[in-house]
Amino acid sequence: MSTIGATKVRRLFIRTFGCQMNRYDSERLVEILGEEDFTPVDDYRQADFIFINTCTVREKAEQKAFSYLGRLKQLKRKQPELVVALGGCVAQQYGEDLLQRVPHLALVVGTHGVSRVPAMLVRYETTGERQAFVDFSYDFGDEPDGRSQLCRPEVSAYVTIMRGCDNFCTYCIVPTVRGRERSRPSDEIVREVASLVESGVRQVTLLGQNVNSYGQGVTEEVDFAGLLRRVAEVEGLSRIRFTTSHPKDLSPSLMHCFADIEPLCPHIHLPVQSGSNRILERMKRGYTREHYLRLVKELKAIREDVAVSSDMIVGFPGENEEDFQGSLSLLEEVRFDALFSFKYSDRPQTAACSLDGKVEEKVKLQRLQTLQSLQSRITLEKNEAQVGQTTRVLVEGPSQVGGSQLSGRTPQNRVVNFQGPPELVGEEISVLISAGHAHSLEGVVCVEDTISVKVVKERSWSGK
Repeated sequence: MSTIGATKVRRLFIRTFGCQMNRYDSERLVEILGEEDFTPVDDYRQADFIFINTCTVREKAEQKAFSYLGRLKQLKRKQPELVVALGGCVAQQYGEDLLQRVPHLALVVGTHGVSRVPAMLVRYETTGERQAFVDFSYDFGDEPDGRSQLCRPEVSAYVTIMRGCDNFCTYCIVPTVRGRERSRPSDEIVREVASLVESGVRQVTLLGQNVNSYGQGVTEEVDFAGLLRRVAEVEGLSRIRFTTSHPKDLSPSLMHCFADIEPLCPHIHLPVQSGSNRILERMKRGYTREHYLRLVKELKAIREDVAVSSDMIVGFPGENEEDFQGSLSLLEEVRFDALFSFKYSDRPQTAACSLDGKVEEKVKLQRLQTLQSLQSRITLEKNEAQVGQTTRVLVEGPSQVGGSQLSGRTPQNRVVNFQGPPELVGEEISVLISAGHAHSLEGVVCVEDTISVKVVKERSWSGK
């Protein structure tokens, strides 16, 4: 029975900013409100309830969220019955103050409040009370065992295994807005993965602010490597990915999983943040440049084809030209498969805000452009080196390039675009790489795979 009852709010639109954790929470909200007879819509102007899921890790992401919220002011005037809610990290950071700052905002839902949304809506509709929920709750009991058709997980799905972070890097607001580390019981995780696979999911990505620390707050003696082995036993699961790892906690047992666990994709996101030991110490990252390089070398020795992606910040307080050159040389040495790079920006309630040596904005911009240019060259070279090779691709759906092309990913997480029939979606096929581009690969489906998949599908449709 619906807890919301006879309500006018039935069409849901969610705008998600930020990381995979935010996208997962948005999927959960669709699931939760789907049980209350909400229907997702693609056009926010058709919605009765708009939920903005936000990120505050960087200033730019926060500005995007506030800009989007501001654009809804006029829509609220035209549609007085519209309910607008702000969720995620920005909501957690500013809390009830947002209700004063933004008059057309009805609900403020912090990072642990997604399951509270139906009750908050009931209260708002009944009393007109605008509310904020920003308490931390580590009850994983409201995590779904699977996904409804409303969530349309299709080929891939995210699964949260833990929340929060205990690292307190000087630039990072995550411990403030996500709380301390707490892990989800492994049995619950395995059940959710099994349910997803039963619904047609082929690949899961295990999520946590620092998956290496999995095990905090649970009584069982299962570390992250052990959890990976349990998840890999789920019958029918083709691929496992995870994010994000912290270099200081990357254990030998976890690294050896890449050699021992067949469904585990040979790709790891391992944020380095800087190539300067002096800056790494100011960031309180807990490792040195030399330690990071040694980890990458050990990973490559365990599994030669493992792809490594990373994060890097330029313009951190105190960063001089020598420090920046250290970051460039690290890129040259590691040759990341992909890099997410950002200009440093002060975040409230972080230690870095009070550090001296702030870098001028124009210098930060110049360094970011130089760094990204170097990584673009490396990525292009690595993609071009794939030409002529045949690789397995999990087909995810239509390509963003349009036309009749499909898109999927290699085990190393490279995007591949190719021509193919729609029945290939959800299949793992062989693709011959014909071209390498700056951000993707182009390929041709091997004929044998196309034919075999078509035959299997036809037999399934005919009931033979």
